Amino acid sequence: MGSFTSKPQVESEEDEDECVSIPEVAMDRQALLRWVRAPLAHLPPLLPHAYRPRPPALTPTKSSPASTPTRKVPGSFRVMQWNILAQALGTHADNFVKCPPAALQWNTRKYRILEEIITHQPHVVCLQEVDHYKVLEQVLAKLGYQGVFMPKPDSPCLYLPNNSGPDGCAIFWDNTKFKLVSKETRIVEVWHVQSNQVAILLILEERTSGKQLVVLTTHLKARQGALLSSLRNEQGKDLLAFLSEHRQIHPTIVCGDFNAEPSEPVYATMIDERTGLASAYALLHGGKEPPYSTWKVRGEQDCCHNIDYIFYTPLSLHVEGGLDVPTEDDLGPGRAPNLAYPSDHFSLVCDFTFLPNPDARTGNSSVETGSDKPPMLCHTGKSS
Repeated sequence: MGSFTSKPQVESEEDEDECVSIPEVAMDRQALLRWVRAPLAHLPPLLPHAYRPRPPALTPTKSSPASTPTRKVPGSFRVMQWNILAQALGTHADNFVKCPPAALQWNTRKYRILEEIITHQPHVVCLQEVDHYKVLEQVLAKLGYQGVFMPKPDSPCLYLPNNSGPDGCAIFWDNTKFKLVSKETRIVEVWHVQSNQVAILLILEERTSGKQLVVLTTHLKARQGALLSSLRNEQGKDLLAFLSEHRQIHPTIVCGDFNAEPSEPVYATMIDERTGLASAYALLHGGKEPPYSTWKVRGEQDCCHNIDYIFYTPLSLHVEGGLDVPTEDDLGPGRAPNLAYPSDHFSLVCDFTFLPNPDARTGNSSVETGSDKPPMLCHTGKSS
């Protein structure tokens, strides 16, 4: 979603998260979950996600009933991708006509967002539309997470009443699992001109093995149309050029809300064989992306799209499994957000393991990518 540059900016209000009394005592995951869930006791439980194990071949498999399984593979790590819905946009711009007003109150949503993250225990959390970074940072720190935030240069939130400042992207990581090696940020360019979209790139090192992982997150331009589709494709090319400057041959994960269906050019650009990237959720779903990652009712429109992705390097990372999005039956006719879920996008959660001694010359990843030709570890450069 772009900025409303025809309107004057609205002064940000005093941060209402200042009144949140975060326990000062040490808390384990279960204790923190109890604290987060206490204000939600009058609401329905959080929407479930079924777990989908990695299929033995590129054929669809049924999901298991367990919502969050025990990690069975030694050395695995879990990644979450999620557009959490900026509070100012959800309450003043997105026109969620079937969403109960109580479900959009920040006093409810902040606990639901934290509940979703803490419940699924990711080691790396990539978020978009973050406009209340401070409270997430403070609460997740209780479990050993550290984070990085980058606001949009001209956030649309700043043009809306009751805003809490600009929205942007954030990455959190479990500091007991990974340590930060380096951090890079970028304002994404289109035809060499800065846009209003941003990206964060981190190099993390697994503490036990010393293996390094590159993680990039972004949120591309929204809205439909041929021009916007071309613009997103140029943003994708710029992201890949940015990635190529820093990733070297490290295992890589790219997460984000790309605002583009798999039929759009930017999707093909991201998984072109020259990038070395593939889609983790396409692998889990037999070579095809799930039918949706966001489902909302805006005005009179039922908006169901797949626009959120976890891309990874199959030469160096192995997908173990992941969580499906909530079902249509669980969502109900009002779709999302609702009293049981705080965003119009659903979290994508995927388990990975490092592959030993990745070598771009071997071509041993053809099963994971679904291609007879292995991807190469070179990158698509900027558009001229």
